[in-house]
Amino acid sequence: MPLRWKIAALAAATACLVAAAVGVLVHLWTAQDIHSRAEARAVNTLYSAMDVYRRTGTLADGAELDPPGLPATLDRPSDGDRHTARDARVDGNVGPSVWAAQRTDGPGSRVLAVQINMSSELYDLRRLDVIMAVASLVALAAATPLAVYGAGLLARRLRQVSETADRISAGDLDARTGPTKGRDEVADIAATVDLMADSLSRRLRTERQFTADVAHELRTPVGGLLIAADLLPPGETEDLLRARVRDLRALVEDLLEISRLDAGAEQPVRARVPLGAVVAEAVAHTGLDTETTVTVTDADPNADARLAGTGPAGTGETVETDPRRLERIVGNLVVNAHRHGHTPVVVTVEGRTVVVRDHGPGFPRELLLDGPRRFHTGAKERGTGHGLGLTIALGQARVLGAELRLDNAPDGGAVAILRLPAT
Repeated sequence: MPLRWKIAALAAATACLVAAAVGVLVHLWTAQDIHSRAEARAVNTLYSAMDVYRRTGTLADGAELDPPGLPATLDRPSDGDRHTARDARVDGNVGPSVWAAQRTDGPGSRVLAVQINMSSELYDLRRLDVIMAVASLVALAAATPLAVYGAGLLARRLRQVSETADRISAGDLDARTGPTKGRDEVADIAATVDLMADSLSRRLRTERQFTADVAHELRTPVGGLLIAADLLPPGETEDLLRARVRDLRALVEDLLEISRLDAGAEQPVRARVPLGAVVAEAVAHTGLDTETTVTVTDADPNADARLAGTGPAGTGETVETDPRRLERIVGNLVVNAHRHGHTPVVVTVEGRTVVVRDHGPGFPRELLLDGPRRFHTGAKERGTGHGLGLTIALGQARVLGAELRLDNAPDGGAVAILRLPAT
């Protein structure tokens, strides 16, 4: 249930409880007042009737001697004081009522009693209960829309803060809620989120700038190492040193590429190219034994091609994209599949979708939940590496406006699905 409806329901429930409490209190107070006034009236009437009876011997003000309906508590009182009792019996239009009784003086004394009928007052009480119930319903009907409107204002402000937090978590470090109306807890939360985003943005920019500076400064000494390695006499030591220097140069280039992707400095150079041919060329450049399949579509005049190794495949559908960046994505996915998975590694092109699958242990659960992290390769059984290949692939896919989804196949193996946009 949305927050606005929860708040509205809470306000409506509170209003109902308040109306019920007020109604019960008013009912009890009015009923007690009716009984108190009836007892006082009965006592006063009995006093007047007893005075007349003592002086004239006649009955006045509706008084009776030993009436048959007198309550048992008032029958033959032992003293001469006035007593009252409530009678809940209803006989026609008479009742409930209040009796007042007093024993007469002299020999053969009898009980003089007066009955005060409360039916009209209690009828008015029932009418009052109905009026209060109707008034409570009317007030509830008027208050509920106001509660929904007020809760909607609060929910919208909270939604703005939530959307800002979601954008920040998605990588938009410039997202801010900005000034909000009011000086309440929501405004405090919004200001705290903005301050957190400012601090996080400064730290990330500092780290990215540091990475870019380090990678840039390393290019010159690494280049010098390559030249120095070429001057060494041929041999096992020269081959080993050259391989390590090449790895170091590849790492430096990857760091520079990541820094450019983080800074948003990369812009695609688009061209219309056959997707299958570009993918086959990217697979061939890896030099790894990879099976490539291009499925024929209406836009592909060539026959299906299913060739193992690095041979050419069908051209596939023509797409408008940056072929260099596309080759970079496919190459990284293929290398990652060979490095961390098991053969056979299969690359499938169908329409605008490229699927790279291996038959290894699959992606770790943390990687599927949080995405790839640099210098983190996940589970140990997926091999070793710097953890930059998937990070670069995701960054280049964002530059192309494509979607790169990582998943595990039901029968085992990691699956990377790249979907290129229609334009």
